[in-house]
Amino acid sequence: MLDGIQAYRVHPYRRSVEEPDVLWREGTTRLLDYRRFRTGRKNTRIPVMLVPSLVNRAYILDLRPERSLARWLAAQGHSVFLVDWDAPGEMERDFTLGDYIARLRRAMVTASDAEAMPVAAIGYCMGGLLTLAAAQGVDSRIDALVFMATPWDFHADRPDQAKGLAALLPGLEPSLAAFGELPVDVLQTLFAALDPTLALRKFGAFASMAPGDESATAFVALEDWLNDGVALAAPVARECIGRWYGQNSPAKGLWRVDGLAVLPQDWAKPALSIIPAGDRIVPPASARALADALPRGSVLTPKAGHIGMVTARSAPDRVWAPLAQFLDDPDAAAQA
Repeated sequence: MLDGIQAYRVHPYRRSVEEPDVLWREGTTRLLDYRRFRTGRKNTRIPVMLVPSLVNRAYILDLRPERSLARWLAAQGHSVFLVDWDAPGEMERDFTLGDYIARLRRAMVTASDAEAMPVAAIGYCMGGLLTLAAAQGVDSRIDALVFMATPWDFHADRPDQAKGLAALLPGLEPSLAAFGELPVDVLQTLFAALDPTLALRKFGAFASMAPGDESATAFVALEDWLNDGVALAAPVARECIGRWYGQNSPAKGLWRVDGLAVLPQDWAKPALSIIPAGDRIVPPASARALADALPRGSVLTPKAGHIGMVTARSAPDRVWAPLAQFLDDPDAAAQA
C-alpha cells in the first residue's frame, strides 16, 4: 500500500482538457456549455443537461477526453450542458436543499432557452434527487429524466448503516456550527467507512502497475478526482444525513421542497433509471425503489460500479450507448 501511495504521488499524469464555455453562472455555480464539441447529427437530438452530486466535483462526468460522458454525448450530436456546483461560497453556506433546487431550476430554464426547446436532465447519484425535485417545478422545460445510481429508499438495504450515519449528526454539529459546512475531511472519512480496506487493496494493486500503462493513468485520474472533494453546506448536510438517511423521508413521501412533496409517481414523462449491479455506494435496492415508483420508467442494470458506470473502459458500451438510445426516443422506451 505504501509503495502504491508513493507511486501515485510521483505519477506524471495531470488532468488537461479543453475547457468548455460557461453559459451561465450564479454564486459559485456554473452551467458549462459543451456545444462547440458537438459533432454528428447536429440539431436533431434532444439537448442534455447533466446534474452531478453536491459532494464531489462535476468533472467526474468529464474526467478525461477519452473518459468523458459529456464529450461523448456531444460527439453523438447532443447539445450538452453540465452543472458545476463547485464548493459552497459565502452565500451557499446558508443554502438548504431547496435553495440549490431553486438554482437548478433556473439553470434548467437557461439550458432550455439556449436551445429553444425542452431538454433531457440526467442526474448522477445525489444529483438525481435534486433533478427530480427541480424538474417538477419546471416540467415544461424537461422532456425526459435519467437517474444514474440515484438513491431513494435509504433503508432498502443496510438500514442500520443509514441510521448509524444519522446517529453521528449530533457529534458533527460542532463542525457544522464552526465552519458553516461539513468539511471535506469528514465527508472523506464517511465514504471511507463504507469499505475500510479499500485503500489497502487499491493502492496495493496500483503498486504493481507500470506507470505508463493506461490502467495506471486511469487510476491516477480517478484518484485525483476522489481527493479533490468539496464541503457540504451545513443546512444541506443536516437535511441529507438527518432526513434522508435517518428518517428515509424520500421513500416515505415526506421530503418536501417549497412545501410540496417530491413524489416520483407525479412525474408523468419518460424516465430511465440506470442501476449499476455492482454499486457499493448506492445499494441497487435503494435506486430500484425510485425506478419502481416512476409511472413511465424503464430500467438499465449494467454490470458496473457506482463510478465505473461513467469512467470505466466498458462504460461507453454498457452504459453510454444504451443511454443515447433512450435519449433518441424516450417515449418508445417508456412504452416498452
